[in-house]
Amino acid sequence: MPDALSEWVAARVAEGRYADAAEYVRDLVRRDQEAAEDDTRWVRAMIEEGLASGFLDEEPEDILAAIIAEDPDLRA
Repeated sequence: MPDALSEWVAARVAEGRYADAAEYVRDLVRRDQEAAEDDTRWVRAMIEEGLASGFLDEEPEDILAAIIAEDPDLRA
C-alpha cells in the first residue's frame, strides 16, 4: 500500500473508531457492498418503472424533436 494510504488508515485507526487497520478495511468493504446493493436496487426500480410506463407509437427522433421544441434552452 502506498505510504499516503497507509498514513490515512493509521490516522483513522488513531481516531479510536477502529481497533486496527483490518477492522477499518472490513468496514470499507461492507460499506462498498451496501452501496453496490443500493445501486442494484435502484437500477431494478428504474427498469420496472420503464416497463410499467408502456410503449409509445412515435419514433424516438420525433419524441426528441418535440422535447427540444418545448424547451428553448435545448435548441442549438
